[in-house]
Formats: sequence, structure tokens, C-alpha cells
Amino acid sequence: MPFFRSKAGHEAIFLGVFGTLIWALGTEFQAFEAVSDFVIRNDQYQLDDLALAVTVTGFVSLIYSIRRIRDLSREVGRREIAERGVKWMSGHDETTALPNRRSLEERISCPPHSGEEKLGVFAVQLDGFKKIKDLFDHKTADDVLRVMAERLKAIFPPDDIFRTGGRDFVAFIAGEDHAEIAERVAAVMTRPLAVKGQAVEIGVAIGHALLPDDGTDVASVVRCAEVAMEAAKNDPARKIRAFEPTMRERWQESSELEKQLRQAVRKNTIKPYYQPIVDLHTGRINGFEALARWEQEPGKFVPPTVFIDLAERTGLIGELTVKLFRVACADAATWPNGVILSFNLSPTQLHDGLLAIRILTILSEAGLPPSRLEIEITESALIQDLVAAERIIADLKNAGIRIALDDFGTGYSSLGQLSRFSFDKIKIDRMFVSEAADGKKNEKILRTIIGLGKGLDILTTAEGIETEEQLQALTRMGCNLGQGYLFGKAVPAAEASRLLELDCKLVETSEMMVA
Repeated sequence: MPFFRSKAGHEAIFLGVFGTLIWALGTEFQAFEAVSDFVIRNDQYQLDDLALAVTVTGFVSLIYSIRRIRDLSREVGRREIAERGVKWMSGHDETTALPNRRSLEERISCPPHSGEEKLGVFAVQLDGFKKIKDLFDHKTADDVLRVMAERLKAIFPPDDIFRTGGRDFVAFIAGEDHAEIAERVAAVMTRPLAVKGQAVEIGVAIGHALLPDDGTDVASVVRCAEVAMEAAKNDPARKIRAFEPTMRERWQESSELEKQLRQAVRKNTIKPYYQPIVDLHTGRINGFEALARWEQEPGKFVPPTVFIDLAERTGLIGELTVKLFRVACADAATWPNGVILSFNLSPTQLHDGLLAIRILTILSEAGLPPSRLEIEITESALIQDLVAAERIIADLKNAGIRIALDDFGTGYSSLGQLSRFSFDKIKIDRMFVSEAADGKKNEKILRTIIGLGKGLDILTTAEGIETEEQLQALTRMGCNLGQGYLFGKAVPAAEASRLLELDCKLVETSEMMVA
């Protein structure tokens, strides 16, 4: 077009693009006067409106561009901050701000830095931390964890301390006497804590290993330190253990057992066996307690204390418990009416808000009335979360299920909790029963517990009855029920049914014993 090839067109383009920039540079450029002169000189093209529009458009575009650049800059900044936050959270423990297991895995995947040819690796586990969680609230427990983290920072470089579990830590240090470091860690970590006005002591189990003496890479040495820590945890006399080659064999055995346990849970080879619970006044079977039994080979059983603890540590306990409960309910449904099935819940299940619904669903599928089920809950499991436990117990009792407090006298129960939870039964731990007939202090404790049950209208069951003398003593004290080797070990479902069909007395009645 002729206009854009003219001098006026050139001036219009110049003013349109740079006009606002000229305004921004200062009044000495006299931008308004320049536009006016331009319009007057080129009046024949009627450019006053066009020049104004171009100038305003340029100004608005510049302002918009500046604001857009600013907004984009802020958005990029916020995104970078968020990404840094997410990355930090993925690699750090929120409570202690220490690097977590993911960061540890990244660390051990890299070769050691130069100068770290002798690298000490320490695995530390707090002993007694669960007591803090039981006696106080979660916030207090978190505060204690933060204190423990700060104590570790006084010994190890902060970036070389990792929180790998609820009460577990791993730390690295180079160029030191590692046995001495372990002693320092134990001394620092076990100093008493002031928790809500109370002096609290927390123990530790410490395992340590050395690179390259105990392994050729960081990952293997970390495993060695953790194996040594497990050995220290299981040795009351020695809470600090350096890695030894023989420990590797035990660790490999544990790893193999874990593999076998996973297969056993998947293939349902762990079965419920049933130990009779006997009415001490009639001598007849009142019910059975379902106990898990794992027969690896014909006649070769893995001790329950071994595989139950392993199932809890590996997170298999929930799946295992549900499978055992389903089978036990189906077996109990074939028993005569009035015979009770007693079943233990794992502590983790008390955190399941849908537990009552799950239990009732399985009962319905098996055709077992809720009134014939008795759920056993240990004292330690109960106090992990009293509010959740109270809600779940209330739901179960409203459905007609009985609740028994297991291992009574070994934990932290109080009379207030007995009243608060309205238990149907107290199960007296075998540690008190073993001296029932000896006239010692435990006999007085037994009388007190049984008397407490009578006063609160709660049944009492004595566990671990093995001799006639214990049975007679408990019967004289007024204990209602009993179980133990005297009446029989846990047996498979078919044998339990056979005992019920015989309808025999497993012990003499209390009247005969008194006579």
C-alpha cells in the first residue's frame, strides 16, 4: 500500500511500536507533542485516529507483556518451589526432617566418595519407644523422635543420618573408631528424657559394620549393620553388636523364612488349630481358642512366636489373620450350638475402622452366629489407640460378639479401662498361673484378679494350666474357665470335632475335687 511505503507510514510504525517506550523514558521526549506534530504534517491522510490507536495499542501491549512476564516468572517460581518441596518430602522424613529410606537407597546405589575407604555404618533402633506411644499421645511421641534425631546429629553428619522406619535409623561416618562411636551413640541416646514432667528412659539396639571389611559396597554393609542390630535387639546382655560373619547366615535364614512365609500365606498352608477351653466347674468343653500353626514338613512346625512376629514385621499379619479367621468361622459353624470360638486380633487390626463390618461379613458367610464368637484383645494392643479401640469394641459388642481381655496383668490396664470397655472375660496370663499352687505372691495376685472378675461380673479364664495342683488351686479360688496342656494341646479341626462328639469331661468337676 502507498501509505506504508511513505514517510508518514514509516513514522506511524515507529511511533506505534516505540511510542510507549518513549513515554516510559521521560517527559523530555515530549511524546504527546510528537504525535500532534505528526498528525498535523500528515493531515491529508487523516491519521490522527490511526496514530492514537497505534500508540495506545503499543502502550497496552507493552504493559500486558510486562505483566505477563511478571506472572509467568512468579508461576515458574512457585512451581520450582513446589517441585523442590515435593522432592524434599519424597526424600525426607516429615517428623524429624532427616533423609528417609528412599534417600538411603539412593545413597547406597552410589559408590562411596573418595576418602571413604573405611566407612562405618550404624543401624540404631529405639527400644521402649512404643511405651512412649502407649502412655502419651502421638504428638509427644513425635517430639521424642525429634529429640533423638538431634542427639544423632551431635555425632553424625546430618546428611548421613536416615530414618528408615518408625523407630529405626541408619547413619554413616568415616575415619573414626567405630566401636567407640557405637558406645557414644548408646550413651547419648539413653540419657533420660523429660516427657510431660516425667523422666523417661529409652534404650537402643545398635549394630555396626565397616566398609570394606564387611562388604564390598555400601548396600551390603548397610544390610550387615541391620543384621547386627537385630542380634543386639535379641541379646539383653549386649545392646551393641559389631557385625560377625556368622550373623550373615542367620540373616539369610531369616530372609529365607520370610520368603517361605509369604508362600505359606499365599497357599493357605498356615492353619488354625483349636485348644479346648474348659469349664472348671463342669469339666466340659466351653469352647476353643483358634491358634495359628504352620507345618512346614510333616511333623515339623515353625514356632508361632517366630512366624507371627515375622508376619507383623513384614506386614503380612493382616492378610494372614483374615484367612485364618475365615477358616476358623467355617469350622466353628459345624460345632454344636453354645460352643464358643475364641479368636485373637492383631494390634494392627484395631486401627481398621471397618473391622466390625469385615468380621460380621465373614460370620454371615460361614453361618456362625455372632454370639458364638469371642474376640481376644491384648492389653498392649488396646492402649495403642484407646479411642479407636473403644469404637471398634462397641461396634462388636452391639453386634452380639463377646470381648475378652487377653494377657491380663502383664501390661498397662487399669480398673477404669475394665469398666470403660465392658469386657466379657479376663484371660489371666500363664505367668501367674504357673505358681498358683505354690502359696507365693502370684497366688495372691491370682485371688485378686479372680475376685475382681467376680466383682465386675466378668468371667475369668486361666491360661497355661499344666498340673492337677494348679487346677485345684484355681478351682478353689473360683476361676470360671481354664485352658492348657492339662486339658489338651491345640489340635486340627477334625480332632476338635471328635472331642465334641465324645462329649466327655476333660477334668473332674469342682464338686468332686472339693470333696
